[in-house]
Amino acid sequence: MEALVNSLVAEISKIVHGKEHQIKMALACLFSKGHLLIEDQPGMGKTTLAQTLAKVLGLEYARVQFTSDLLPSDITGISIFDQSTAQFEFHPGPVFTQLLLADEINRTSPKTQSALLEAMEEGQITVDGEAKKLPHPFFVIATQNPSSQDGTFPLPESQLDRFLMRISLGYPDATVERALLAGEDPRTKIKDLKCLMTVDKLDKIYAAATKVQASPSLLDYIQRLIAYTRSSSEFSYGLSTRGALSLMRCARTWALMHGRSHIVPEDLQILLPSVVGHRVRDAADYSGQSGYALVERVLENVDVFA
Repeated sequence: MEALVNSLVAEISKIVHGKEHQIKMALACLFSKGHLLIEDQPGMGKTTLAQTLAKVLGLEYARVQFTSDLLPSDITGISIFDQSTAQFEFHPGPVFTQLLLADEINRTSPKTQSALLEAMEEGQITVDGEAKKLPHPFFVIATQNPSSQDGTFPLPESQLDRFLMRISLGYPDATVERALLAGEDPRTKIKDLKCLMTVDKLDKIYAAATKVQASPSLLDYIQRLIAYTRSSSEFSYGLSTRGALSLMRCARTWALMHGRSHIVPEDLQILLPSVVGHRVRDAADYSGQSGYALVERVLENVDVFA
């Protein structure tokens, strides 16, 4: 498994330079059957990462550019009356794919944002009272610009919670950026990448991740982390049970990706900012941007061993 992960990261890094950790996080999110939120400034490579992942993983890909006038049916699809058959015929929307890029999701209205909720949680949508299954696997990568920018609608907590992870790509280092400035656009080479994954391989990873073990002392540690978020006055609200289960799911996958059959505390410490950061909020902050700083304080104040 570790060799496969290294091969995937190396292939994706041919396009997305200098972001090995973020690539691993994106893979861990997919392997954990979750959905990924990438929050960053425009032009940081969010869309490029999604396109590259789809190519290397061999997933059918679709992109929706979220705008203020986008309607829910623009995502899910619509039933149109066919006069020749005197029946309504369903025309699937872009959500019927394996990897959906919801680009700038916070530039559309909450009503349209919520159109993805059922798809992300249940792997299906309901149109005209009829449930329609989505392809397998179904992986949403949503990008959003910082809420401080004009024309954004902050995602509500209920929808943020549907994303297993939130990551940020950040600026490239000087060496990588110089290579980008001196060379051609790396996106032109996406078509030349190798496909290294199949659905069968992905299903085997899903099954293997569930068998990764957590010792009683590890469970004690994660419960102390959770309890701190619920008892400290710094937090507007503590981590939910679903958030705690999400952390365990990711930790199992992360351990598997690194060739281990058991979780170690370092797995939780690495994953905590991405899995928990968007699920907690500082009691004195209403912008939703304080999660990462809170997580750092959790790690500082909770000992690995009681």
